[in-house]
Amino acid sequence: MAQHIVVVDRRSDFPWLRRDLRVVAAREFVAESARRLPASARVINLCRDYSYMSLGYYCSLLAEGRGQKVIPSVEVMLDLHWKRLLRIALPEVNELVRRTFRAAPDEQPAFKVTIFFGVPDDPRLAVAARRVFELFRCPLLQVELRPGNRWEIVEIRPMSIREIRADQVSRFTEALEKYTRAVWRSQKSAPPARYSMAVLHDPTDPLPPSDRRALNRFVRAGAYLGVDVELITRADYGRLLEFDALLIRETTALDNHTYRFAKKAESEGLAVIDDPGSILKCTNKIYLAELLQANGVPAPRTLILDRRRIGRVERELGFPAVIKIPDGSFSRGVYKVANQAELEAILDDVFDASDLVIAQEFVPTPFDWRVGVLDGKPLYVCQYFMARKHWQIVKHGGEKGPEAGGVKAWAVDAAPASVVDIGTRAARLIGDGLYGVDLKETAKGVVVIEVNDNPNIDAGIEDAVMKDDLYRLVIQSLVRRIEHRMQPRNGARETLTSFPDAFAHGAAPAGTRPGEQSASRRRVSR
Repeated sequence: MAQHIVVVDRRSDFPWLRRDLRVVAAREFVAESARRLPASARVINLCRDYSYMSLGYYCSLLAEGRGQKVIPSVEVMLDLHWKRLLRIALPEVNELVRRTFRAAPDEQPAFKVTIFFGVPDDPRLAVAARRVFELFRCPLLQVELRPGNRWEIVEIRPMSIREIRADQVSRFTEALEKYTRAVWRSQKSAPPARYSMAVLHDPTDPLPPSDRRALNRFVRAGAYLGVDVELITRADYGRLLEFDALLIRETTALDNHTYRFAKKAESEGLAVIDDPGSILKCTNKIYLAELLQANGVPAPRTLILDRRRIGRVERELGFPAVIKIPDGSFSRGVYKVANQAELEAILDDVFDASDLVIAQEFVPTPFDWRVGVLDGKPLYVCQYFMARKHWQIVKHGGEKGPEAGGVKAWAVDAAPASVVDIGTRAARLIGDGLYGVDLKETAKGVVVIEVNDNPNIDAGIEDAVMKDDLYRLVIQSLVRRIEHRMQPRNGARETLTSFPDAFAHGAAPAGTRPGEQSASRRRVSR
């Protein structure tokens, strides 16, 4: 039977006497004399600190160098410290938590569970704890659970032997005895990520393009596809070269950091959504107006005004009319004017910010259509209803902040064909990225209001029909772009990754009736 060696910082850290265990102080274990320990020995590293280049780190490193089996391995230490593998593993573990963990009615808001060699001190977490131990073969682990939409593990960390409470000692010693009598197997680690992807977001934005749950679903979709997805902020600009792709889930503008992120990423060869060209085209409504008109895409009657031509509004559009600043977003910078006096008052302020403005005929409808388009194909369709007692889908300036109308998600093939076709045509004029095209159905037909480079994808809203498939399609698109950039540029035929096509592009999953999914109050992007 193989010898088991327990390594601790001080012998007093392990007061339990066991004939089948040899306890060695860490400084003795790293000394040259420890080389005499047999290579067949199995080492249990219970040092207090596993951080990089700590004494505990070197104990595992030297054990591996001597050919001994050791837990935790150096690889596990680094995974737990740098949390790279942790981000990939959590979605899988939390699926087990959702299926097997049952919270008590009076469960506290958040709590921690200790795992001793794969055995938790809370038996309700037995299944998930075993998988955590398989992924991170560390003697003592502590996980933190928090409630959200469902209970989930939000943190996994190694625990020091000195943190074991008196009421946990018997469980620890039982788990240790069972573990040392078992056959040691190689660690079952999560498959390494093929690529790494950054998702730029602003956690302080009250109207983000994707809420926190949606961002987490992007991370989960990446893990499903073998892609390491990390949420970053503007403070991570210097880290862009660590990634293969950038997905911007923050409100874009030409005069802020989002455009700089897109430009930097593109110049360094990363796959990017939103690419800087799309941001440039979509953020300016004057450009969009000219682009739609030049390509015969139906749109409301539109005028481009300077200070000398404001009389055209009354003559050619009549009142009420809509005034838009060129780079407004989230329904901001859009005004309805009922007469010439209101027009002049609004334009006095607007012309201070821009030499040109947009004027459009007022097209009242109870809702706007939004067609999400990715890679030139329709991805999702939603109806955004007007805010209560307001003519826009988002009402600004209220005492309680922005107010939005309700939303209903549709399967692409259940939405009006003319809406989907015209929305897709408009998006293709911009490029092959991710866009949200806003349209109105009128007595004269469907018209395009605008094309957004950074459309909303919120949990329970835009994904109400497609669920996780929506996030996977976005990640897949970026993977194809990564691999396209990796292809030789000598004229050879390019082969892109082929993913299992378990669902139609934008189609509803089985059991969903057309137009059935809906949600109430929400945020709506530019």
